[in-house]
Amino acid sequence: MIHEKVTKVLYGGDYNPEQWPRDIWEEDMRLTKLAGMDIMTVNVFAWAMLQPDEDTYDFTALDAVMDMLAAENRFACLATATAVHPAWMANRFPDVLRTDFDGHKRKFGLRHNSCPNSPSYRRFAGALVERLAERYHDHPALLLWHVSNEFGGDCYCDQCERTFRIWLKEKYGSLEELNRVWNTAFWGHTFYSWDEIVVPNNLSEHLGNADYTAFQGISLDYRRFNSDSMLDCFRLERDIVKKWTPDIRVTTNLMGTYKPLDYQKWAKEMDIVSWDSYPEVGSSPLLNSMSHDLMRGLKQGQPFMLMEQTPSVTNWHPYNALKRPGEMRLHSWQAIAHGADTVMFFQIRRSIGACEKFHGAVIDHAGHEHTRVFRECAALGEELSALGDTLVHATSPAKAAIVFDWDNWWAIELSSGPSRDLKYVDEVFNYYKAFQRCNVPVDMISPEDDLSGYAIVIAPVLYMVKKGMAEKLEAFTEQGGLFVTTFFSGIVDEHDLVVTGGYPGSLRALLGIWVEEIDSLPPGKTNDVILSGDESVYKASVLCDLIHLEGADAAAVYGSDFYKGMPALTKNRFGQGEAWYVAASMDERFMERLAADLCASRGIEPLLGRTAPAEVEVTAREKDGTSFIFLLNHSAEEQAVPLHKAYTNVLDGRVYDGAICLPAYGVAVLKENGS
Repeated sequence: MIHEKVTKVLYGGDYNPEQWPRDIWEEDMRLTKLAGMDIMTVNVFAWAMLQPDEDTYDFTALDAVMDMLAAENRFACLATATAVHPAWMANRFPDVLRTDFDGHKRKFGLRHNSCPNSPSYRRFAGALVERLAERYHDHPALLLWHVSNEFGGDCYCDQCERTFRIWLKEKYGSLEELNRVWNTAFWGHTFYSWDEIVVPNNLSEHLGNADYTAFQGISLDYRRFNSDSMLDCFRLERDIVKKWTPDIRVTTNLMGTYKPLDYQKWAKEMDIVSWDSYPEVGSSPLLNSMSHDLMRGLKQGQPFMLMEQTPSVTNWHPYNALKRPGEMRLHSWQAIAHGADTVMFFQIRRSIGACEKFHGAVIDHAGHEHTRVFRECAALGEELSALGDTLVHATSPAKAAIVFDWDNWWAIELSSGPSRDLKYVDEVFNYYKAFQRCNVPVDMISPEDDLSGYAIVIAPVLYMVKKGMAEKLEAFTEQGGLFVTTFFSGIVDEHDLVVTGGYPGSLRALLGIWVEEIDSLPPGKTNDVILSGDESVYKASVLCDLIHLEGADAAAVYGSDFYKGMPALTKNRFGQGEAWYVAASMDERFMERLAADLCASRGIEPLLGRTAPAEVEVTAREKDGTSFIFLLNHSAEEQAVPLHKAYTNVLDGRVYDGAICLPAYGVAVLKENGS
């Protein structure tokens, strides 16, 4: 819950009044009120305005903006303004500047250009946030604190190097243990003093890019350290505002499948998750759904905030097509369907200069309400107002879950072999998409989450099995759960050290198999896979494990090459449950068939009986015992969805029995009649 005062899906976006003369502010208030907007994120990039020099603070403009919002009974999502340090700070205190992956000290510019371990940055950021919290802690507009903005990037400066050594001492306790977990006997890397350790970048362990390293253990720990360093900056600001406003919730906007930061660790420090959704034109709409579900899963199913999306067009993708009529509404409802309790935009008024002047906005360069985009935004605002509290705080039930792990992601893609085409998010998405195509919602969970509420748990490419994970999966399966994992799993521990004795390491007893070899298939090359009792031929690519059965049964075999006839899909009975192993990266037909069969074996019924067209996404939320089924038409053509009973579409109040026709990019939210 954002706040007890919130009784509807909040609607608004990022507002940057410092870019505009004051005579435009009142017009912006008029236009956003016309669009039905009730929340504004303010003060995101205003540090230079608030603090023109080391000793001077000026809150005059921010006072005026906050008072304007309060006068109109609007909410403020108040940012701490620390996302971009001022130019004077970079000039007078160069320790705030980052050093890049190639060892170059950066100058003032861009965003995310502050070293997270800079004493000067932390001192000035803390001082600013203290003043903000003291000044606005009881302001009537304040609803939410927004720390910094889209934390990201990394730094390889001398200060980070020194802090990295301290982080390592705290983590490992001794050089002997550090040398063991990094396997420094390889290539004569043994360290005899903490001061001998240097940051892993293109000047030391890396060969041209961030994923190509000679020492995976070192580079993996630096990724953990980098994420922790920025998290420390978040904690610094959070603790200050919490001192002044203990009952006001604190967030920072995340970015979905953003690789550099371990969001599962971050979420533990946040009151509510918020994120910025910018799907690339032409990408699968279900990829964005997976990101929504991943963000919801960070707080174990709690509703999240859609903090940013564009109302029309992005500016940084290679090709920035307009959202077609209806697409903005569709994307907004997609977020709500997967757990969002807010719909917010970047930005409210379109900038006139710099790199975001062609990024979409509610108020275009024309400066008035007579645009297609504004009319669509106003129509959505009216729709959300009419809906009231119908969906606010609704949950998203699921009987299947997919395990996602940042450490595992980092380790897989730092690995030197077996294939550069192995991409963790892609493999996870293959399973997510298969279940969604079957109209079966799934949760995205962390390795630490409780598994007891699920019938099926999938852990694609579980390369890294951390301490206690194998026992946890065994207990889940033994008690009747159905566990699925894949090729290239059970290989290493949390330090990226291979577990000897045969793959899949600590998962070997659970899966009942031994993987002797792993075949890497070059681009364009596939192997056939044949399911038992099925004449259909499916295609395997990327990696193929060569398996020996140790108690498991073969449910499919390879159809070609020297390992023809060897198992490609196995099933092992373990206690009251089953553990499945998918030995290769499989095509979409196989994945959908597998997902459907697994769900049927556990009595998981598809929403609407799996009768919706492929272009229509189907998912659900529940509130007070009532289920709401969302239908999202991601195509530019009308789609008819069969219905086996009568439903009311809460968006238009009409009853549909037998079928419902969704227009291009259309949305329906169905409630079963009588519920």
